[in-house]
Amino acid sequence: MVEFAGWSMPVQYSSIVAEHHQTRNHFGLFDVSHMGRLFFAGRDVDQLLDSLSTRRIVGVETGKVRYSLVCNEDGGILDDVLIYHLKNEDGIFADDANASFYMMVCNASNRSKILAWVQQHCSPDTGGLGADAAFHDRTGSTAMIAVQGPQANSAVAKIASLDPATLGYYEGSVCKIDQNNAIISRTGYTGEDGCEIIVAAECATAVWQKLHDMAVPIGGGATGLAARDTLRLEAGMPLYGHELNENINAAQTDLRFAINLKGRSFAGRDAIANGLEQSDLPVRVGLRLTGRRPAREGCKILAGQLEIGQLTSGTLSPTLGTPIAMGYVKPEYATIGTEVLIDIRGKSVAAEVVPLPFYRRPDR
Repeated sequence: MVEFAGWSMPVQYSSIVAEHHQTRNHFGLFDVSHMGRLFFAGRDVDQLLDSLSTRRIVGVETGKVRYSLVCNEDGGILDDVLIYHLKNEDGIFADDANASFYMMVCNASNRSKILAWVQQHCSPDTGGLGADAAFHDRTGSTAMIAVQGPQANSAVAKIASLDPATLGYYEGSVCKIDQNNAIISRTGYTGEDGCEIIVAAECATAVWQKLHDMAVPIGGGATGLAARDTLRLEAGMPLYGHELNENINAAQTDLRFAINLKGRSFAGRDAIANGLEQSDLPVRVGLRLTGRRPAREGCKILAGQLEIGQLTSGTLSPTLGTPIAMGYVKPEYATIGTEVLIDIRGKSVAAEVVPLPFYRRPDR
């Protein structure tokens, strides 16, 4: 267990590799209650969220979940978030008068920053939310559990009023889980199928235990942050503080699907548009190294003796059995197949720029 952003977090329960494989082959349980959960309801909240998001939010149908970036005016990334638009069932998560509500899930280390950013932009004095709209931080009163792997959805279906497999990818719904009010979404951070569930904090232990009791007999179980990191890296998913930060323009991230510029105005829009037109900004790439020695964040990426970038994440892939990494390189070296060197403590190791993700589950 380690302290992280005010939370006591599990790095591993058994071994990182075992937890990685149980998620790929069966299903893993991840306590991700540290992720911030901000709820929005009322008139024009979609416009507020749209004005803060690189992804279009106005017009998103109920039941949909959108991955987006939240940027400062310079295009630097304040956080990457999920924004849910959900139908309000019996006023469970919003006032009865609201037909729907929105929820933003943000990273634990950025929750205070995102709260302040939202508050700064939601004042009526700055053209933000009106008096009949509000947002609430419900991180402390709720818990969030990620259930990931090929057998994850069938397990959750046994205790939920909704089978997660009936949802499309990046869709969500209010439902009952173990007879308690809940939110379920077909989302995750592992590259596997599965879902993420949100329940009241007082219900979390019982829900976790029931899922754990189903997981262990079939080779699944509790999974810590370390395996979550190897899983997300294999899936080519960026991590805030590594591939994303305030000094990286959203244009550099290879996340074009999450950037909607046309006909919109949002924080950082012009800086991102300018970044997309620049030909010299370093860009995010995937790298596959030779040998077995993993490279870590901060290692230099070289072309001969010339430094062309730095690694932001690296590991020995449990699934592929080879070292993999992500980093930012000068754009002329970002072409798939480009051969480079990685400086690992003074020793140069050959690597190649490869497509992301490194791993794609068999059914996709």
